[in-house]
Amino acid sequence: MPTPDIAWTYPLLLKTHLALVVGSVGVFAVRGLGVLQGQGWPLSLGWRRLSVVLDSALLTAGASLWWLLQLNPLHTPWLGLKLALLLVYIALGSMALRRAPSLRARALFLAAALLCVAFMASIALARHPLGWWAP
Repeated sequence: MPTPDIAWTYPLLLKTHLALVVGSVGVFAVRGLGVLQGQGWPLSLGWRRLSVVLDSALLTAGASLWWLLQLNPLHTPWLGLKLALLLVYIALGSMALRRAPSLRARALFLAAALLCVAFMASIALARHPLGWWAP
């Protein structure tokens, strides 16, 4: 099986991944703000499906980058932590959008989820588990 030309594949995958991160987090933030305003549309089927499509494409782009760069999350500490934090982000987001018992709790979960994703981005940019705190 021929190896893809990394010279053009990597930049395209990286830009796709970054665009999907912006789209996914943007839709999540807008939906979270809508929930905090007591709106019903953030939980409608169309918005939920949009999130699923964006998140699925994002995961596919991320996995494609791992494959292309031959990274293993079990042997690459920054990537392993980023993926662990992805699970935390998903849980926080679920609490922010529908599971938290009060509006105040939803606001706190939304803020925590957005801080979590910001830290994940800093880890990816630094390629270090400490992210923005890296030496």
